[in-house]
Amino acid sequence: MDKVGCKAIVSGIVQGVGFRYFTSMEARLYNLMGHAKNLPNGDVEVLMYGTPEKIDKMVEWLKTGPKTARVSGIVVSDVPYQKTTNFLAC
Repeated sequence: MDKVGCKAIVSGIVQGVGFRYFTSMEARLYNLMGHAKNLPNGDVEVLMYGTPEKIDKMVEWLKTGPKTARVSGIVVSDVPYQKTTNFLAC
């Protein structure tokens, strides 16, 4: 199956609660590559590359995130696929 790219901007109480760490652990379970990084406005950007099926599962997980977070919104968009070798919490 072809690999694709996806960007999710997650808002709510998502910084200072381990969101990036737990996101990177979850992404590795789905064999996704990319990163999760804090944005200056308090959101978290999650950039992921992998199969559409696994990205869909990850997006579903991001809608609630870890128990320590309170997700209030998520905006998802397609991005061009880029080959990368891991998933980082930046």
